[in-house]
Amino acid sequence: MQPNPLPNDRGLADIPVSDWQRRLAVIVETVREMSLQSDPQAMVRAYGERVRSLFPTDRFVALSRRDLDPPRFRVTRSSLWERQLNPWTERDHLPILEGGLLGELIYGDEPRIIDHLDIADDDPGAEYLAGMGSLLAIPNYDRGAALNMTVLMRTQPAAFDPEQFPEHVWMSNLFGRATHSLVLAEEVRRVYELVDRELKVVADIQRSLLPKVIPKIPTLHLAAYYQTSRRAGGDYYDFFPLSEGRWGLLIADVSGHGVPAAVMMAITHSIAHAHPGPPDPPSRLLTFVNNRLADHYTADNETFVTAFYAVYDPARSTLTYSSAGHNPPLLRRADTGLVTSLDGLGGLPLGVVAGQDFAQFVLPLFHGDQLLFYTDGITEATNPAGQMFGLERLDALLSATTSDVDSLVHSVLSTLDRFTAGQPPADDQTLLAARVS
Repeated sequence: MQPNPLPNDRGLADIPVSDWQRRLAVIVETVREMSLQSDPQAMVRAYGERVRSLFPTDRFVALSRRDLDPPRFRVTRSSLWERQLNPWTERDHLPILEGGLLGELIYGDEPRIIDHLDIADDDPGAEYLAGMGSLLAIPNYDRGAALNMTVLMRTQPAAFDPEQFPEHVWMSNLFGRATHSLVLAEEVRRVYELVDRELKVVADIQRSLLPKVIPKIPTLHLAAYYQTSRRAGGDYYDFFPLSEGRWGLLIADVSGHGVPAAVMMAITHSIAHAHPGPPDPPSRLLTFVNNRLADHYTADNETFVTAFYAVYDPARSTLTYSSAGHNPPLLRRADTGLVTSLDGLGGLPLGVVAGQDFAQFVLPLFHGDQLLFYTDGITEATNPAGQMFGLERLDALLSATTSDVDSLVHSVLSTLDRFTAGQPPADDQTLLAARVS
């Protein structure tokens, strides 16, 4: 690629200092071109072409001593090479030299002008310097040391104007920092993609722990919604088949977000399914999970799990339940339309203190009664003004919805989406709706 011609084909060194507008136009054109680059190698190539049009040279060589001990250094680029290697992806193929004039220059840590260049045949860098009469050594500093250096050469002795040398050093180091930032951005992008792939695996594993299908329970219709705020999260719901047609319904919320919460969610799932015998009654299951968490997993990391576990008995039309600090589910009675929170749901979350007991309650249910279980990612979702969705809005939605459970879940989610103006959730969100039929 040929560089764009400058006004009147004049390089920067040929423009009088007083002609500041023309100098500014050249610099703006250069930095504008640099700003379009996203690949470090392409940026270096474009910058090199631009600089050689501004400051004509007959040869150049680029050096690096990054991660090497004196007197060793790498040759990262050379105008003598037919193909320029990529120093970031082909580093192992770059030649390594020791000592000589080039080693003296890069380990000298200072800019240098050599007006009369005389190179011995046995100099380690002779092939890059032979036949040249003068050079500029421009260090690129990183953390105070010249880890990289560009050496520009001309065949004529004393061919470089020392008045232009400070500008060379200034421009080269600004470009070096920009390139370094681009390299770091590319490394961050690659690491992010790797982490994102791993998080996707974690998320897939986590979702595999959730029920594959909603169970068909006589006289109880169910609908569920589950959404993590990140790739993986700490919300959890589950169903447990029990004797005599009964079913256990569990909803839980691990403190925190992301992968740590997802790991604790998986642990909680594993413990719940390791309960000896049927997970019944509810207080027994919560006690078992709490003691295992507190004894083995949460004592040193201050993590806890809120949980609500209930057993529905279709023959008796009752809900027997216990809670470990979880948000009280909402109940809408069909005969009055009144919405209330389930009573008696105090107690500490799981994993806080081993040995605690969990109270247990029995709720009679009737045809048309509705229940809504949820995590605080629903009620604590905020709108752009910072207001929380709150429990009152959830109460109103349950009070107004008398149809099936799928419609109830859809109504909550659509109202929540309008309230938050479509913002991504800041916390995991889980809904479990039930209707006695």
